[in-house]
Amino acid sequence: MTAPQVLLAGLAFGESPRWHQGRLWFANWGTQEIIAADPGGASEVVTRVPTTIPYSIDWLPDGRMLVVSGQEALILRREPDGTLVTHADLTGLGSVFNEIVVDGRGNAYVNGEIVVLVSPDGRARQVADGISFGNGMAVTPGNSALIVAESHGNRLTSFDIAADGRLSGRRVWADLPGGYPDGICLDADHAVWYGDVPNKRCVRVREGGAVLQTIGLDRGCFACMLGGADGRTLFMLAAEWRGMDHMTSEARTGQVLTARAPAPHIGWP
Repeated sequence: MTAPQVLLAGLAFGESPRWHQGRLWFANWGTQEIIAADPGGASEVVTRVPTTIPYSIDWLPDGRMLVVSGQEALILRREPDGTLVTHADLTGLGSVFNEIVVDGRGNAYVNGEIVVLVSPDGRARQVADGISFGNGMAVTPGNSALIVAESHGNRLTSFDIAADGRLSGRRVWADLPGGYPDGICLDADHAVWYGDVPNKRCVRVREGGAVLQTIGLDRGCFACMLGGADGRTLFMLAAEWRGMDHMTSEARTGQVLTARAPAPHIGWP
């Protein structure tokens, strides 16, 4: 694998990257921005979210964007005219939510210390608990399993997905001693890439915990996503980490870096 190349710089904290309609979309924490960038590095602010941090994005099958307004415990939906409306209110289930993934049926999974299932019509219910600082999530092909990054648990955890979206069969997908998995994505070799902020790296791991590849960076890696024309471009969102109290400072150390990956993207997001 070649050394990472900088695609974008001068960001705050890039999070929740998604490859969508030929561009990389992501949340630029600390700015309220959702940005889309093409493979050449041209970018635009697509919309702004009236929240602080965290916030994350994914899409319903009909093309409408969902946004987790984390501090407000709301799921917002971007309508075709660009307006943001409430898709689901999670305040009765928890106080702060973080990441989202929408599966092939249009069901959205949202995490924090629990996992909430939001059906396409906006109904919400808790489907898992005891999550140790939930971060990135991925759904395997066929909507068969949900993989959750538990940053403070140093592990990736898997659940079986039932036809109605319920979760069961909780198990450790990979123990990661000393690792702090953040944003994740799946590849066609059924491996997971994960960003790791404290260790300043992006890691490819197999089920069971065997490390296949490690890309060292000079700053924390918050999330990663496979995309590009053939699904083999690994996008890594990185920034210097100075602690939660400085996440909204004027420092703009955030970058999007790219590298070629050995296997293309599969699953969701």
